[in-house]
Amino acid sequence: MARYNRIFAALDGGDTQEAVARRTLSIAHDNNAEVLFGHVIDSSVFETGGVRRKEISEANKEAIEKALSRYLNRASKDECIPSVEVQVCVGRVEEALVEEIIKPFKPDLVICGVRGLSSIKYAFVGSVSTYLVRHMDCDVLVVRPEAIEEVNLGEYEGF
Repeated sequence: MARYNRIFAALDGGDTQEAVARRTLSIAHDNNAEVLFGHVIDSSVFETGGVRRKEISEANKEAIEKALSRYLNRASKDECIPSVEVQVCVGRVEEALVEEIIKPFKPDLVICGVRGLSSIKYAFVGSVSTYLVRHMDCDVLVVRPEAIEEVNLGEYEGF
């Protein structure tokens, strides 16, 4: 069985984010792997507004860390997970995700969620998960949130 040493997890800020985090940390625990959570804020909505990217990135990073705090806190205490980080940037989603976050990290595994876009929206904007499956040089796991059972973190030793 392949072991994963470095796992990247793409966060979307939506419904799948928690499921992706839980699956990522479970796999990281089992493989003694480093974890990098990443999120890209789509710059197309800011291109004409002169918005400060650094402030937006920091605010979103704080929001993600707050939303996932129970998982991040538990992972930081897990001796089987050497490191857990969160990185946020602003850019064109697929380009920034791959070029600015994933490639420099050099993961063995990329994990992302499925958002279930309508066929019309998918035709126009595509899917980050499809893009990652087609363009990454490592394994890609697409998580369906409904496939992950609820876990009471106080009673369960894993994630």
